[in-house]
Amino acid sequence: MSQDPNAPEWLFDAILHPHRSLSRRGFQIFMAALGLLSLFVGLLFVANGAWPILGFYGLEVLIIYIALKANYRQGLVYEKVRLSETTLLVERGNLRGHREVFNFQPFWARVHVIDPTDHASRVVISSHGRGVTVGTFLSPEERLDFAKALTAALEFQRHPGRLFPPGGAAGAAAPAE
Repeated sequence: MSQDPNAPEWLFDAILHPHRSLSRRGFQIFMAALGLLSLFVGLLFVANGAWPILGFYGLEVLIIYIALKANYRQGLVYEKVRLSETTLLVERGNLRGHREVFNFQPFWARVHVIDPTDHASRVVISSHGRGVTVGTFLSPEERLDFAKALTAALEFQRHPGRLFPPGGAAGAAAPAE
């Protein structure tokens, strides 16, 4: 597979997705176990003459299935944040396949974390009076880590000879003189 020679070389390339704690296989096992349990309990009610309860158990399983499938569809949302020598590209895709693309000139782009300790914190990339919020589905810690990584990549892009921020590597002690 050949690469396009005109394609930019990405200095930073992050694809953000909402977290899903239940795998597809886990979903299948959970739904099978719930269905079998509901069928078993429903049949106990049928044996005791309360046959309408079986329908309610079936309805319960159907509602849980629909809710979990809707939750999984939300996992199709993505955000790509890419930095090259000449552009900072933010691409956002939604459930219906619609894409929004935001371009920033990397030298002027700034990353702001609003209320970093709050659960509703936001990471905003801004330049020349316009901005875009990214990573709203990430945890506050993940947002902060993402903002630090993007800020470091922007600094490296602006000053390629400098490997570490002024003052040395983060967390490293200053050298003794």
